[in-house]
Formats: sequence, structure tokens, C-alpha cells
Amino acid sequence: MRRDALKRALTGLLPLLLISGCALFQRAPRPVHAPAEEAATVQFSSDLPATGLQELSGTVATAIQLAMDDFRPPGSKPHRNATPTEQCLYRRQSFDVQAAPGPEGTVFVRFLFNPDACAPGERAVVLDMGATYAIDVKGWRILAIQP
Repeated sequence: MRRDALKRALTGLLPLLLISGCALFQRAPRPVHAPAEEAATVQFSSDLPATGLQELSGTVATAIQLAMDDFRPPGSKPHRNATPTEQCLYRRQSFDVQAAPGPEGTVFVRFLFNPDACAPGERAVVLDMGATYAIDVKGWRILAIQP
């Protein structure tokens, strides 16, 4: 009898465990794409324009993405009643990025607030709103953060 009771209890718990486990395997949100009509208006040339061209290695680009996902996670939003300046500080594009190789498989990534990225009504004096990350590019993990 104890075996039957245990079997019924486990059978009842199984669906709950499966449902809660599915929550762990959610896909990351995909970037928004323009409608096909708008995409059709874009014309690519065989080479990218030389003016303003910046080339990053895949390692550096991935280190920047890893640090940015921690610094300003995708989908993060300012609190209710945030000031225009606070709203600007939540946007990823409000920060310029510097990256440099460090010792033995480390890349340093620095985010620097750029007040020019904010609209005139959003600008205010903001001191020290960046951070520097040390990224382990062998294990793809954040080693340390310096605010």
C-alpha cells in the first residue's frame, strides 16, 4: 500500500515538475526586425564605408556583449516616475564603450556615459555613471567589476 501511495504522489507531482522545469528553458528574446517592405529599401554595397569603420574581433565583440548584458540587461526599464535623465541612463546606447586586452585571456570593457546620447530635456550633470568589467574570454564569465 505504501508503494501505491508513493506512486500516486509522484504521479501528481510529475506534471508540476515538468511545468516548472520548462520555465528554465525559455529562449532569449530575438531582436525586432523591420517589416519586409522597409528591409527591401536597404541597399548594401560590397564594402562597408571606410569612414567610421570600426573592426572588432569576435572575442572583443562577445566580451562587450557579455558585459553589456550585465551592465544594462536586455529589457530592463527605469522605475515608475523616472526623470528624463534616469530614463536616458537605462538605455544601452547612452554609453560609449572602450575595450582592451588584458593579461592571459582577459578583456577589459569600460562603459562611459555619453550625455550627448540624451535629448536636451534629458541632460543633466551625471558623475561617474559607468563601469569597467574584467571578462574571462576563455570561460566567458565576468571576473570582476569596477564601478
